[in-house]
Amino acid sequence: MTRQLIIERTIKAINQLPAEKAEEISDFAEFIIKRYEEHLLTEGIQKLTSNSEVFNFLKSEDELYSIAHLKEVYND
Repeated sequence: MTRQLIIERTIKAINQLPAEKAEEISDFAEFIIKRYEEHLLTEGIQKLTSNSEVFNFLKSEDELYSIAHLKEVYND
């Protein structure tokens, strides 16, 4: 089903509903839009962070501690 067909079908359904039910659908649509925008923002931040070279120094940093430094070992 094409996007345009989905929109037309939804508008037809909304026109058959009482005003308070149409308002619920409008509120839900706004909720979905906000959630989608937050998802896009999160993806954008993750992409910027992963492509950033700010933390590259951590990749070449020597390990300060090893298992040999442990005084006690806890096993679950």
